[in-house]
Amino acid sequence: MAPTELISTALDITLPKKWLSSSRAIERAPSTTNTTTNASLTGDADPEFMLPKRRSLVIIIMTNVLLQISFFIIVSSSNLYSEHLGGTSTFSGIVIGIPTLISGICLIPLVRIDQGRYTRPLHFACASSVLGHILYAVAYKANWLYLILIGRMVSGLSFTFFMYTKRYCSDARIVGVRRRTTLAGWLVVGQGIGFSLGPFVGGLLYKIGFSNAVFNGFSSPAWLMAVVWTIFWAVVYFWFEDVPETALSPSEIELSNLSPSSHNTTNMVSDSVVSDSRAPSEIEVANINVEIANVSEDNQSFRMSAPQWGVTATMCWFAMTCFFTLGAWEANIPVFTGAVLHFSPFAAGNLIALGGVCTFPFLIANVLFARRYQDRLTLAIGTAAGSAGLFIMLAILQTDSIHYGGVFISWFLIALGFNLASTVTLSLLSKQLPSRWNQRTSLMIQYSNYAGRVTGAIWGGAGVHIGMIGYVCLQIGIVAIGFVMFSTLWKNLKAKTG
Repeated sequence: MAPTELISTALDITLPKKWLSSSRAIERAPSTTNTTTNASLTGDADPEFMLPKRRSLVIIIMTNVLLQISFFIIVSSSNLYSEHLGGTSTFSGIVIGIPTLISGICLIPLVRIDQGRYTRPLHFACASSVLGHILYAVAYKANWLYLILIGRMVSGLSFTFFMYTKRYCSDARIVGVRRRTTLAGWLVVGQGIGFSLGPFVGGLLYKIGFSNAVFNGFSSPAWLMAVVWTIFWAVVYFWFEDVPETALSPSEIELSNLSPSSHNTTNMVSDSVVSDSRAPSEIEVANINVEIANVSEDNQSFRMSAPQWGVTATMCWFAMTCFFTLGAWEANIPVFTGAVLHFSPFAAGNLIALGGVCTFPFLIANVLFARRYQDRLTLAIGTAAGSAGLFIMLAILQTDSIHYGGVFISWFLIALGFNLASTVTLSLLSKQLPSRWNQRTSLMIQYSNYAGRVTGAIWGGAGVHIGMIGYVCLQIGIVAIGFVMFSTLWKNLKAKTG
């Protein structure tokens, strides 16, 4: 077999027309290793725009939505639920934030047995969600404070799948490099749905009441989610298709995604080019082999440079910052508005939901225009908007002019800005580091998210007790550190769009 055919078989790509035989040009057959993709590496399809099978992608995005709703649906009433069972506002913050701590503890063991695929973690998430919500709901009947904490801890096992949703949307086996920010944008839209719909439904169910010992204002949100997760579990069982075991490995993906501008001699043809004057010479064929050998060796011996370490640290810091700020406000708003504006859980849930709903047009626009703008620009705009919300809230507190409109505007800008900024943390890293590092970068970003969610929820629950000015100033300080990192590494944050 000729060297060009060997390379063609290994990489499944096509030589330029000038290398084709005049007597016979063989059209490449579709790859069997990417059967789950809509835009597989066939014909003229660009692997940089590859997407997974739509049905499975929708299930992954819907899993993210349901996890977000599960996290936030108890936010509106958890403070009063905790007080009813003998707890405090700080305990309520722990109840809100504890799932992410448990998720972080269990994530590494789960990664060790997932075989690089998604079916096992997805079923594990569905089962944990059903059981966790049931335990949270029966705490009212049992009249045991710590059962709501135990229920949330069990639900935390399901939140391990937050990492898998991010990994799926940046997995080089099924997602091209110019589709990753777009898919990450859809995850953030789901995040927006979660912190809008969750508190609203939770507050609405609290207002309706359903006054009985089993199904009431405190327990009904958990019962509702238990039923929804049971139905969704059946959908997952029948319709989700995992990444095939025969899919290209990350190192093979790295070879097949060589830049045309720098490695254009790696395109392939059949052995019919042996006699044509336009066929590659022996020197050209030798150069092809050297190119591929060098890329393969680079993949195996890859070491991160100082700027790449800086970019990684910056993305992890912003991942933590975004979720710390969002988590703090979601936990704080029911407590703060209840103490100062005398809001009920229903009114507080409406405020959270309204701020989230108003961000939707901007988050959808981000998905539509992600292909046109640099990730670093999205990060800058999101950080600026979120910071504006924090400074407005600080001004309101210092002038003691607290009113609904001011709190809403602050929350809207914070929700918009930090949700927008969280879109690019993993997608940017996945574009700058080798594809085989996808699991590592997913874990780094997810643990940063976890750190932000846990500490943010506890900080938000204790915000009124600590003092609201200090509560806001800490968040501004955290953002300021990220701004210094971001500004220093601006040139290094450049990555492909899309």
